[in-house]
Amino acid sequence: MKRLVLIVLIALIGHTVQAQAKISFKTDTIDFGQIAKGSDGVRAFEFTNTGDKPLIISDVKSSCGCTVPKKPDGPVAPGASSIIQVKYDTNRVGPIRKTVTVYSNADEPIKALKIKGEVLAEGKSVLEKTK
Repeated sequence: MKRLVLIVLIALIGHTVQAQAKISFKTDTIDFGQIAKGSDGVRAFEFTNTGDKPLIISDVKSSCGCTVPKKPDGPVAPGASSIIQVKYDTNRVGPIRKTVTVYSNADEPIKALKIKGEVLAEGKSVLEKTK
């Protein structure tokens, strides 16, 4: 009888250890392409909690002050989807190469996401050929 109780207890502990949140992003890179200065710099990383525990995103940080990320307000239930919104300051002309780091309780607790593109100077057109 003691053996049976011990086996059941070990099985229950093993099952609870394996239960975990898992974050799956639709894409880990957003390409702004060539955009005009002052245009809309808001984009979103879409993700799904493919684990079996609620996903809690504790923090989202960017590699510079020109990029402002916004995390979901509460936990994301298993099977549910949400977004991490990222706003880039498009008044800064030039190439965009930034990293957004996501901290969570997922099986991969730190995840790096990237944004890239180019903000064109005033008077330049996104339709214009570059030489």
